[in-house]
Amino acid sequence: MSLLAYFEWPVRVYYEDTDAGGIVYYANYLKFMERARTEWLRSIGIDLQTLADQNGSGFVVRSANLAFVRPARLSDALAVSVELKLKGKASVSLMQKVQRSDEILCEGEIRLAHVDLNTMRPCALPDIFS
Repeated sequence: MSLLAYFEWPVRVYYEDTDAGGIVYYANYLKFMERARTEWLRSIGIDLQTLADQNGSGFVVRSANLAFVRPARLSDALAVSVELKLKGKASVSLMQKVQRSDEILCEGEIRLAHVDLNTMRPCALPDIFS
């Protein structure tokens, strides 16, 4: 498969990412994962704005199943990974992990659907996924 199957993106925890208890607010793990997915797509030649402008298509999250294992805290240096698990005609399933060194903090399976942005109906994945 010519498609990059594993990718990792660095994230630093900022004050704005934390809750009153000084730990990363649970919803921000989804933001960290979104950033990593966007950079993974860019690394394989898919710019989301160009995809929308030229093809009228884009990726939407179909499902997200997360497990929160340990907390991240202010100033932590994290690594957010994206691993391609399954590829369908109009969707991909990804395993994503947020880690501090070798310690898993949050992990989950994210399913993306490729859709026509006008109709929001599924359409074939871009050619790079062939």
